[in-house]
Amino acid sequence: MSADSPAHGIAASVPNSDVVRRARHRIARRLLPFLFLLYVVAFLDRMNVGAAALQMPRDLGFSEGVIGFGAGIFFLGYFLLEIPGALIVERWSARLWIARIMISWGLMTVLMAFIHTAHQFYLVRFLVGAAEAGFFPGVIVYLTHWFRYQDRAKAVAFFYAANPLSYVIGSPLAGLLLGLSWLGLRGWRWLFIIEGIPAVALGLITIWYLTDRPEQARWLPEEEKSWIISELKQEKEAKRRHRSFQVWEALRHRDVILLTLCYFCAMTGSYGIAFWLPTILKRLSGKSDFKVTLLAALPYVAAFITQQVNGWHSDRTQERRWHAALPVFVCGIALALAVLSRANLALSVGWFVVAGGAFYGFQPVFWAVPTRFLSESAAAASIGLINSVGNLGGFVGPMVMGYLASRTHSFSAALLYLVASLFASGILMLAVGRQAGGSENPV
Repeated sequence: MSADSPAHGIAASVPNSDVVRRARHRIARRLLPFLFLLYVVAFLDRMNVGAAALQMPRDLGFSEGVIGFGAGIFFLGYFLLEIPGALIVERWSARLWIARIMISWGLMTVLMAFIHTAHQFYLVRFLVGAAEAGFFPGVIVYLTHWFRYQDRAKAVAFFYAANPLSYVIGSPLAGLLLGLSWLGLRGWRWLFIIEGIPAVALGLITIWYLTDRPEQARWLPEEEKSWIISELKQEKEAKRRHRSFQVWEALRHRDVILLTLCYFCAMTGSYGIAFWLPTILKRLSGKSDFKVTLLAALPYVAAFITQQVNGWHSDRTQERRWHAALPVFVCGIALALAVLSRANLALSVGWFVVAGGAFYGFQPVFWAVPTRFLSESAAAASIGLINSVGNLGGFVGPMVMGYLASRTHSFSAALLYLVASLFASGILMLAVGRQAGGSENPV
């Protein structure tokens, strides 16, 4: 048996009945589009600072180092509440916790429109991160309450499609909003106001729309409800028979540590690109803010396709490690070629498109791995740890990019730093599930 094939006695029967088919489709139709919408809004509010950076430095006198540090400090606030947030979803209520998160981060995003100093910028970005903390790992845990392991990478891929599509939607939208000038406020301030309000509205809708667990789902017919409850119960019991990890034991597990380091390196590369891509393209092209934001959206069109195909193929083959590692290797190679091609705008943008398209095949497969060998609170805490520590790469990547760009007056050295981080991530991913002696643990 390969390291990524079904193991631990987890039920892996292929569903054939109409009840099973209807249940899977009904659950997916009910939950995934709404969670997708929430994540689009989350990423719009997380990444809009990258577009705002086209105007903020000039208006407020901020250096590239200030912008990079402020963009990254989001993840320090994010770090603090990730594990508690994931545990709250597992032990209390995903519906109420996700609603609380959205309302508070929406309010903090609006507050970003009224900053004037670097210290205010740092403080509000920190608070936005603290407010959003727990959303992503909470949703990953929430999906384990509704989707079997066999369907989980596809479910995560659909949800995670919001990530690249938020750039496809958000980049042109940001370009339009940057052109506003109402009530004496510049476009970047309206960008934060207009993109913060939907989070508050959707947070209120979440309270009545989401259902915490299948047992509470009035919208699910009894026979379909019984099937999914039975399937998830069998999966949970199979994991317990193999071994039941306590929370602190899971946090020290070798593969959890490797996954955390892998995700840290991957997020260093991803957020370093995402935050600075509009500025890089502005320098390369000299085009208007709107045209630059359109160019910045192109990598994420490719990302959406890669993400869905890779998640589908990983579920079909039940292989995880290589499906997660190859995308970050390809992203690193493409990023290096983008640096080498910087004198040719079309070629450089083309390599950025390949880099973005490759990278986003990584996440849906990656997040299927920890739920393979952990369950309940151990899985929730481990997902929180991986996402919180891993997302500190979102602090390190933009900050180091800003520092190197300020020192060298070029983004070349900074981008090569990201290339090294991406290659380290791929190597760490391939080490997951492998013991020192060369034997493999199922993941």
